[in-house]
Amino acid sequence: MPPWSLVSPASRGIGFALARRVLQTTNAPVVATARKDLDKTKEELLEGLGVDEKRLTVLKLDVLDEVTIADAAGFCKKQFGNGSNPLQLALIVPGILFPEKSPAQIKADDALLTFRTNTLGPMLMLKHFSPFLPKKSASVDEDEAAMEGLPSIATTAVMSARVGSIGDNRLGGWYSYRASKAGVNQIVKTFDNHLRTASGENAMAVALHPGTVKTGLSQVFWNNVKKEKLFEREWVSERLIDVIKQVGAEGRGKCWDWDGKEVPP
Repeated sequence: MPPWSLVSPASRGIGFALARRVLQTTNAPVVATARKDLDKTKEELLEGLGVDEKRLTVLKLDVLDEVTIADAAGFCKKQFGNGSNPLQLALIVPGILFPEKSPAQIKADDALLTFRTNTLGPMLMLKHFSPFLPKKSASVDEDEAAMEGLPSIATTAVMSARVGSIGDNRLGGWYSYRASKAGVNQIVKTFDNHLRTASGENAMAVALHPGTVKTGLSQVFWNNVKKEKLFEREWVSERLIDVIKQVGAEGRGKCWDWDGKEVPP
């Protein structure tokens, strides 16, 4: 059965660029999500691409509200069935950052929002969208046109960050963001262990580090980054999808950066 893709959220930043990249380079139906302005998001995602607009569905979803996640998954079940059309590429990319420089700057409400957005949000996405991943007994789709541009193994990719690496933490700071992204890496590893049993070689999970990208999340830090290390979101989206396809089964359960190098736990 034809595979499909999910990009959440996709209204701006890296998610926006990833959704456009998937629309450009695959033939798969794409489900994108946004918290509001669904029609505007769809219009902007399609602008200038020259692709069939019927391939793109934009659904309301807020990772802070599990009801909206369940509702979006329910729509996808009606649209694609539960396993008959596999979710071949899921890009789960919510993110928020409060850059605490010292313990005195930690605010409980901000830290809680960081964890709810960056860590619990993706966890709930896995809860509701994992049923769409192929089971171990599923036959692999050999339709080259349907699989064009997609990873050969159904892949769930969650956005992490190098600062989530405990082994690579040499500067400190950013307490809530670092901890939330370390949590992402643990969730991805745990979920991939689940997929090894449930899906075998048919599905896997990875975490991704995009580098410093010109988005609203990182804007206040642009002046502190070398020009050659400050990336455009379109370039990064292309690199990340290439990395997903390159790492294969050997790279499952790990965190990979935009250059295809493993980020240590």
